[in-house]
Amino acid sequence: MLDIKFIRENKDIVELAIKKKKVKLDLNALILTDDERLVLLAEVERLRSKQNLVSDRIPTMADEAEKAELIRQMQILKEDLKKEEDKLKVVMDTWRSLMLQVPNVPDISVPDGDSDAENVEVKVWGEKTNFEFKPKDHVEIMTKLDMVDFERGTKVHGFRGYFLKNDGAILSMAIWRYAMDFFGKKGFTPMIAPAIARKEHFFGTGHLPNDAEDLYETQDDDYLSGTAEVPVMGYYSNEVLDKKEFPKKFLAFSPCYRREAGSHGKDTRGLIRVHEFYKVEQVILCEASHEESVKFHEWLNRNTEEFIESLGIPYHTVMNCGGDLGLGQVKKYDIELWVPGEQKYREISSASYFHDFQTRRFNIRYKDEEGKIRFAHSLNCTAIPTPRILVSLIENFQQADGTVKIPEVLVPYFGKNIIS
Repeated sequence: MLDIKFIRENKDIVELAIKKKKVKLDLNALILTDDERLVLLAEVERLRSKQNLVSDRIPTMADEAEKAELIRQMQILKEDLKKEEDKLKVVMDTWRSLMLQVPNVPDISVPDGDSDAENVEVKVWGEKTNFEFKPKDHVEIMTKLDMVDFERGTKVHGFRGYFLKNDGAILSMAIWRYAMDFFGKKGFTPMIAPAIARKEHFFGTGHLPNDAEDLYETQDDDYLSGTAEVPVMGYYSNEVLDKKEFPKKFLAFSPCYRREAGSHGKDTRGLIRVHEFYKVEQVILCEASHEESVKFHEWLNRNTEEFIESLGIPYHTVMNCGGDLGLGQVKKYDIELWVPGEQKYREISSASYFHDFQTRRFNIRYKDEEGKIRFAHSLNCTAIPTPRILVSLIENFQQADGTVKIPEVLVPYFGKNIIS
């Protein structure tokens, strides 16, 4: 969330952000609502102050007639205050709703564009896999090797259901363990994060209100998270940290859930887009410095690139255009892995930084060297998701005889070098 003072003083900049991110928001309506809010706040404070003065005088009055008159005035003040507070409540609801729709200002380096089709390639690593035989896709390979069961997965779960089994299950666990070791050497605090979180934390990260249709809601008005970013950001909500503790670096593993409500008809086959999955997420809190945010953003993204390179899977990295940025993101990279069966790159990781957009909502602050309270900056980046990583791994490492070679770095975790 942006500071309303910043919005008012930098209206032109915020208007450009709205345009670049393709957000539908009337900023003038917000400014007018804020004007009304400020007037009502002043009136409510004036009436409360007057009420307190009258209330303090009543016990000191010796004359009963004067005391009765003050009590009568108190009743009138109480009624007037109630009317103004009711007006303020209505205006505040509208104001909060509009404030939640104001996008963060994207970095100047973010390209223009309407959708992910206009993201800009900034890096290519590895050569696209060439085969001397007709390659199969991961669905055919994994089904034949008894690594997955989609038919019974659909019977039990429904659309997009799956069972990983035998080497499919063991390979996923091997990837988790390798990821925790690989990223753990980079100074992260390891975590297993809850998947169920309170609604306010989804507003905090910016997943609500815009992503409501993609979230699973519980009967208790909580939500199932699609990323450990949500619970981890809630970890320090409403706390004041010491700057000496920065950066806070977390490596969080969690089950994840997404309804994929906006993707009907897309990627209906296989493990690309499923409702239930697992993810290891990198999350950082740092001091309120643009330079620090940029530095850690590059570092987080590079961590995942290095992990993919260690597996030997070809990939490219793209910078997201304005229309493909989330509401709170200042800048975002996507790492996409080569999928031979589709002859295209597929997203495996996103790295984003937010400045204080999220931490204002979570009220995560710190005390700087001068004792001033400031909002921290936040960043996050996917370390690795399963089962999606299996798509590229299985397809790129398939052999002519139908077996699958295991990347060397995974052999100690998997226990063998070939799936047959």
